[in-house]
Amino acid sequence: MNLRTLSRTGKEIGPVLRRFFINTLFDSTFMQMGIIIGSIFAANPDLRLVIGTLISSSVALGISSGVSVYESEKLERERRVAELEKALFRNLDHTMITENYKTYAIVLSIVNFLTPFMCCGIVIIPLVLAMFRLTSIVTASWASILLALGILFVAGTYLGRLGRQNPFIKGLRMTAFGVIAFVAGFLIQTLI
Repeated sequence: MNLRTLSRTGKEIGPVLRRFFINTLFDSTFMQMGIIIGSIFAANPDLRLVIGTLISSSVALGISSGVSVYESEKLERERRVAELEKALFRNLDHTMITENYKTYAIVLSIVNFLTPFMCCGIVIIPLVLAMFRLTSIVTASWASILLALGILFVAGTYLGRLGRQNPFIKGLRMTAFGVIAFVAGFLIQTLI
């Protein structure tokens, strides 16, 4: 693969990669907030269970999003190649075009597989500190929720910059959705 092809592939993959990354980032952050709300704010929280649930849920979401992105992108790329083959009256197997498409799908799926782990790695830090009794469970829970909201804020500001909107307003908007999810989850937890 030469530099021109690599550059063209990077330009093509960039927007799709950002879109999938942001979607998975939001999904995993909201999922982890739900786990924390449902587990930690219960009467007798078990930190090992909560941490195990956060990690295993991140594994499940990573596999789910990684595989679904790989399969959907591979299908879309195969369809594009078939259309090109039809237009060119030529088989494109083992060409740069098909090899780039395979690489494209793999890169997208790996990023989507790793995104939930990144979120979990951030949100779980206060809970691990509580497990080692360096902070209280309540403090760790609130810190984890604040870190999750921080992830949403940073992602929102990034989207604001990309969309040439006010990054701060976009960040606050994404954080507001996180607060709404937190309040809804907290109310459900207290009612059950």
